[in-house]
Amino acid sequence: MIMVLILVSGIWSGCGIEKTDSKKIRDLEYEMIEEDDIPEELQAKIEEKKEADFKLTYESDRYLYIVRGYGEQETGGYSIQILDFYLTQNAIVFDTNLLGPSKDEVKNTAPSFPYLVIRIENQDKNIIFQ
Repeated sequence: MIMVLILVSGIWSGCGIEKTDSKKIRDLEYEMIEEDDIPEELQAKIEEKKEADFKLTYESDRYLYIVRGYGEQETGGYSIQILDFYLTQNAIVFDTNLLGPSKDEVKNTAPSFPYLVIRIENQDKNIIFQ
């Protein structure tokens, strides 16, 4: 029994969770990426995931691409608003919101798959999607 307790406590002590300090250091600048400028490998990943709500990142030699998709929507006319994008001590916070079509807007009756791709200089930080 004692050996089991020692083994279990050793496993627990070896596992750790890094705390994320959410205090904003500064806002970050980003570049919105049009569909034609998305790297092929990233575009393939987006196509695989676009039917469901998704969040992903993709690194190239120079850039970090951050993608937020909201899955299948019944109609067109949706847009994505960036609420906040900033640097903390050990992470980057990316907060977005899906905006529906306005009541006055003529809606495309075909389903849509809204997503947003931004690009920043490659940084060694975790991304926190909110």
